[in-house]
Amino acid sequence: MTTTLASPARWNGPEAAALLTPQALDLLTGLQRRFGDDLQNLLAERQERQRRYDQGERPRFLPGTEGVRTGEWTVAPLPDLLLDRRVEITGPPERRMMLHALNSGAKVYMADFEDSLAPTPEKLLQGQLNLQEAVLGTLQDGELHLKDETALLMVRPRGLHLVERHLQVDGEPVAAPFFDATLFLVHNAQELVSRGLPVCLYLPKLEHHREARLWNKVLNHLEEGLGLPQGTVKVTVLIETLPAAFQMEEILFELRIRAAGLNLGRWDYLFSVLKVHRMDGQSVLPDRSALNMELPFLQAYAKRLVQVCHRRGALALGGMAALVPQRRDPEATERALQAVRADKLREVRQGCDGTWVAHPDLVPVAMEVFTTHVEGVNQRTFIPTGEVNAAQLLELPRGPVTADGLRRNLRVALRYLDSWLRGEGCAAIDGLMEDAATAEISRMQLWQWVRHGVEVEGLGRLDRPGFHGHVHDVLVGLRAELGPVVVAESRLLEASELLEELILADLPEAFLTPRAYTLLLTLPTLQEIA
Repeated sequence: MTTTLASPARWNGPEAAALLTPQALDLLTGLQRRFGDDLQNLLAERQERQRRYDQGERPRFLPGTEGVRTGEWTVAPLPDLLLDRRVEITGPPERRMMLHALNSGAKVYMADFEDSLAPTPEKLLQGQLNLQEAVLGTLQDGELHLKDETALLMVRPRGLHLVERHLQVDGEPVAAPFFDATLFLVHNAQELVSRGLPVCLYLPKLEHHREARLWNKVLNHLEEGLGLPQGTVKVTVLIETLPAAFQMEEILFELRIRAAGLNLGRWDYLFSVLKVHRMDGQSVLPDRSALNMELPFLQAYAKRLVQVCHRRGALALGGMAALVPQRRDPEATERALQAVRADKLREVRQGCDGTWVAHPDLVPVAMEVFTTHVEGVNQRTFIPTGEVNAAQLLELPRGPVTADGLRRNLRVALRYLDSWLRGEGCAAIDGLMEDAATAEISRMQLWQWVRHGVEVEGLGRLDRPGFHGHVHDVLVGLRAELGPVVVAESRLLEASELLEELILADLPEAFLTPRAYTLLLTLPTLQEIA
């Protein structure tokens, strides 16, 4: 059996030749053959856990790992360059966006192959080439080039549930995270080490400490193949699923030779909370706008993350500020910036060592808060008192579902899917930078509301025929708002059809992006239509 390009035409060019080298393909082949079955078993365990959640079981602290939670241990000492992460900016590895992010004054830039990138082969390859140029310091776009001092580069590969269908090993698609991490490390790890810089990954969507154990084995394998000392690759794990919130210490323990911190991936976390409780009609969440970090169950999630990280010597990173400044409306922008300041001050007071922003204009705002209110470069010596229990993590809020909340979810879902089907994985919608995580919240809320026939204030009970009517009304409104020129180049019709399929299914898809990706690859391009 061999390693083959499943769609050679999509990889036919100098970019593919430069990246899919014999060394890279050999490492990918070895990873897939050695760990592919283990990964499939872990994904099957996810499905089984969700089946039990659908029957009423809930996540819990594992009795078999109590020794890890009560034991005396810490992660490996952090490199000096990873001690100051007060502000991190994220975005897809697209050239101009990368340049603005690296030059933004943030301490870290996370190049995102996951929630903010529609992973067409062309974008994946170009993103990897952009990373190489960024590491070498040669990245530029016209007159825009890298400053002398830039943010530290980190890379988020795709989640364990995704595959790179265009590359197959022994007739099976290679795991997408293996693909992303291998190409980045093969082409950049040695260069980063030679420059005295850390080699850093952000690991998304973990649900269980055994998934962290698999990642550690994968990285050990890659380090060995590249002649790097064990533990060279440092990782930050996003705690963005409800099951993982109960296993924060176990996840750090499995990755303790390379763990740098945990991150409050709050939007995906809300999506996971919805998914775990999806079949429970008594656990329907109110409008997304009401789901803020002041709620007790989200306060408990943040407090536990800070406690765990600081007890174990890791950094605790706060959540995303997704505001996109509206330069045409300075008053509205200033009100929004004040909200960002308040949000970041809350994170400082909780004990976070840093935070995320989505736009370069937010970097000075967040940096000011963390610089003013944090003594030194982090708060690792601060450990909040009072243990967080399971009931606190599972205490869901009550509240109304409103007509505005329904329309907002429909707008976000439709406009984001439209963007995705045009090959763009992040989109500025109504003043916020939306990515797959926020689209997933909207999608799962809509499914849950239809499934349980919630009462929508001002509209009555939400049923399946009524939902179709609401989709139609929002679609008509979007077309009028965007205008005929924009609509002609949109994928709104395909987005609405896909959204209705996803919402009206008896069981929701675990993630929306695999379905959207299949559609993206089969649709003719807008140039072909023209």
